[in-house]
Amino acid sequence: MAFSLKLSDRVRFPGERRLQKELMAFVTDPPPGLSIDADATSQNLQDWTVDLRGADGTLYEGENFQLNFKFNSKYPFDAPQVMFVGNHIPVHPHIYSNGHICLSILTEDWSPAHSVQSVCLSIMSMLSSCKDKKRPVDNSLYVKTCNKNPKKTKWWYHDDTV
Repeated sequence: MAFSLKLSDRVRFPGERRLQKELMAFVTDPPPGLSIDADATSQNLQDWTVDLRGADGTLYEGENFQLNFKFNSKYPFDAPQVMFVGNHIPVHPHIYSNGHICLSILTEDWSPAHSVQSVCLSIMSMLSSCKDKKRPVDNSLYVKTCNKNPKKTKWWYHDDTV
Protein backbone atom coordinates (compact mmCIF):
# COMPACT_ATOMS: atom_id res chain seq x y z
CA MET A 1 0.00 0.00 0.00
CA ALA A 2 1.40 3.37 -0.99
CA PHE A 3 -0.06 5.38 1.86
CA SER A 4 1.78 7.82 4.01
CA LEU A 5 0.19 9.89 6.73
CA LYS A 6 2.23 12.68 8.17
CA LEU A 7 1.14 13.88 11.57
CA SER A 8 0.33 17.51 11.07
CA ASP A 9 1.97 20.17 13.17
CA ARG A 10 -1.11 22.33 12.64
CA VAL A 11 -4.07 21.02 14.62
CA ARG A 12 -7.43 22.12 13.19
CA PHE A 13 -9.63 20.67 15.93
CA PRO A 14 -8.85 19.28 19.39
CA GLY A 15 -9.03 15.55 18.57
CA GLU A 16 -7.20 15.75 15.23
CA ARG A 17 -3.82 14.50 16.44
CA ARG A 18 -5.51 11.57 18.21
CA LEU A 19 -7.44 10.68 15.04
CA GLN A 20 -4.28 10.88 12.94
CA LYS A 21 -2.59 8.41 15.27
CA GLU A 22 -5.63 6.11 15.26
CA LEU A 23 -5.75 6.17 11.45
CA MET A 24 -2.05 5.39 11.22
CA ALA A 25 -2.45 2.46 13.64
CA PHE A 26 -5.51 1.20 11.74
CA VAL A 27 -3.70 1.31 8.40
CA THR A 28 -0.41 -0.21 9.56
CA ASP A 29 -1.98 -3.03 11.57
CA PRO A 30 -5.66 -3.45 10.62
CA PRO A 31 -7.74 -5.79 12.76
CA PRO A 32 -8.87 -8.96 10.93
CA GLY A 33 -11.96 -8.35 8.80
CA LEU A 34 -11.62 -4.55 8.87
CA SER A 35 -10.25 -2.14 6.29
CA ILE A 36 -10.33 1.55 5.53
CA ASP A 37 -9.55 3.80 2.58
CA ALA A 38 -6.74 5.70 4.26
CA ASP A 39 -6.33 8.30 1.51
CA ALA A 40 -10.00 9.29 1.61
CA THR A 41 -10.08 9.26 5.41
CA SER A 42 -6.98 11.42 5.74
CA GLN A 43 -8.76 14.08 3.64
CA ASN A 44 -11.50 14.40 6.28
CA LEU A 45 -10.47 13.00 9.65
CA GLN A 46 -13.89 13.77 11.14
CA ASP A 47 -15.73 11.32 8.83
CA TRP A 48 -14.49 7.72 8.43
CA THR A 49 -15.96 4.79 6.54
CA VAL A 50 -14.73 1.39 7.71
CA ASP A 51 -15.35 -1.78 5.70
CA LEU A 52 -16.28 -4.73 7.88
CA ARG A 53 -16.35 -8.36 6.72
CA GLY A 54 -18.44 -10.88 8.65
CA ALA A 55 -16.22 -13.25 10.62
CA ASP A 56 -15.74 -16.84 9.43
CA GLY A 57 -17.95 -19.37 11.17
CA THR A 58 -20.64 -16.81 12.10
CA LEU A 59 -24.09 -15.98 10.73
CA TYR A 60 -22.47 -13.06 8.87
CA GLU A 61 -19.63 -15.00 7.22
CA GLY A 62 -18.98 -13.70 3.70
CA GLU A 63 -21.11 -10.58 4.18
CA ASN A 64 -19.64 -7.10 3.79
CA PHE A 65 -20.82 -4.03 5.66
CA GLN A 66 -19.79 -0.41 6.06
CA LEU A 67 -19.58 1.53 9.31
CA ASN A 68 -19.56 5.32 9.29
CA PHE A 69 -17.84 7.20 12.10
CA LYS A 70 -18.46 10.93 12.57
CA PHE A 71 -16.29 12.70 15.13
CA ASN A 72 -17.14 16.03 16.72
CA SER A 73 -14.69 18.53 18.17
CA LYS A 74 -14.98 16.93 21.65
CA TYR A 75 -13.50 13.57 20.57
CA PRO A 76 -12.10 11.53 22.34
CA PHE A 77 -14.03 12.80 25.36
CA ASP A 78 -17.30 12.46 23.46
CA ALA A 79 -18.16 9.28 21.55
CA PRO A 80 -18.27 9.38 17.77
CA GLN A 81 -21.56 8.90 15.97
CA VAL A 82 -21.33 5.35 14.60
CA MET A 83 -23.79 3.63 12.32
CA PHE A 84 -24.00 1.13 9.49
CA VAL A 85 -24.42 2.72 6.05
CA GLY A 86 -24.90 1.53 2.50
CA ASN A 87 -27.19 -0.99 0.90
CA HIS A 88 -26.40 -3.86 3.26
CA ILE A 89 -27.26 -3.27 6.92
CA PRO A 90 -26.78 -6.36 9.14
CA VAL A 91 -29.96 -8.03 10.32
CA HIS A 92 -29.34 -8.21 14.07
CA PRO A 93 -31.45 -7.74 17.22
CA HIS A 94 -29.42 -4.62 18.17
CA ILE A 95 -29.09 -3.04 14.72
CA TYR A 96 -31.99 -1.11 13.23
CA SER A 97 -32.74 -1.17 9.51
CA ASN A 98 -31.60 2.48 9.25
CA GLY A 99 -28.12 1.48 10.51
CA HIS A 100 -28.44 2.69 14.10
CA ILE A 101 -26.64 0.46 16.61
CA CYS A 102 -27.81 -0.14 20.16
CA LEU A 103 -24.45 -0.59 21.90
CA SER A 104 -23.66 1.01 25.27
CA ILE A 105 -20.04 1.94 24.47
CA LEU A 106 -21.41 4.31 21.81
CA THR A 107 -23.30 6.29 24.46
CA GLU A 108 -23.33 5.99 28.24
CA ASP A 109 -20.39 3.58 28.52
CA TRP A 110 -18.11 5.59 26.23
CA SER A 111 -14.60 6.24 27.54
CA PRO A 112 -11.70 8.18 25.96
CA ALA A 113 -9.79 4.89 26.24
CA HIS A 114 -11.94 3.57 23.36
CA SER A 115 -10.75 3.98 19.79
CA VAL A 116 -12.10 3.33 16.31
CA GLN A 117 -10.46 -0.11 16.46
CA SER A 118 -11.98 -0.99 19.84
CA VAL A 119 -15.44 0.11 18.68
CA CYS A 120 -15.11 -1.92 15.48
CA LEU A 121 -13.97 -4.98 17.42
CA SER A 122 -16.93 -4.61 19.82
CA ILE A 123 -19.33 -4.43 16.88
CA MET A 124 -17.69 -7.46 15.25
CA SER A 125 -17.98 -9.33 18.54
CA MET A 126 -21.64 -8.38 18.79
CA LEU A 127 -22.25 -9.69 15.28
CA SER A 128 -20.21 -12.84 15.87
CA SER A 129 -22.13 -13.81 19.01
CA CYS A 130 -25.54 -13.46 17.33
CA LYS A 131 -27.54 -16.71 17.19
CA ASP A 132 -30.56 -15.51 15.18
CA LYS A 133 -30.75 -12.92 12.41
CA LYS A 134 -33.70 -10.69 13.22
CA ARG A 135 -34.41 -6.98 13.59
CA PRO A 136 -35.13 -5.33 16.94
CA VAL A 137 -38.78 -5.82 17.90
CA ASP A 138 -39.46 -2.07 17.72
CA ASN A 139 -37.61 -1.55 14.40
CA SER A 140 -40.54 -0.13 12.38
CA LEU A 141 -41.62 2.39 14.99
CA TYR A 142 -38.06 3.42 15.84
CA VAL A 143 -37.06 3.98 12.20
CA LYS A 144 -40.17 6.13 11.61
CA THR A 145 -39.69 8.29 14.70
CA CYS A 146 -35.97 8.46 15.53
CA ASN A 147 -33.54 11.32 15.15
CA LYS A 148 -31.06 10.98 12.27
CA ASN A 149 -28.26 11.03 14.84
CA PRO A 150 -28.31 7.78 16.87
CA LYS A 151 -26.48 9.52 19.72
CA LYS A 152 -29.69 11.46 20.40
CA THR A 153 -31.56 8.23 21.12
CA LYS A 154 -32.20 7.38 24.77
CA TRP A 155 -31.32 3.68 24.51
CA TRP A 156 -32.63 1.11 26.94
CA TYR A 157 -29.96 -1.55 27.49
CA HIS A 158 -31.84 -4.61 28.68
CA ASP A 159 -30.58 -7.51 26.58
CA ASP A 160 -26.93 -8.50 26.65
CA THR A 161 -27.45 -12.01 25.30
CA VAL A 162 -26.69 -11.08 21.66
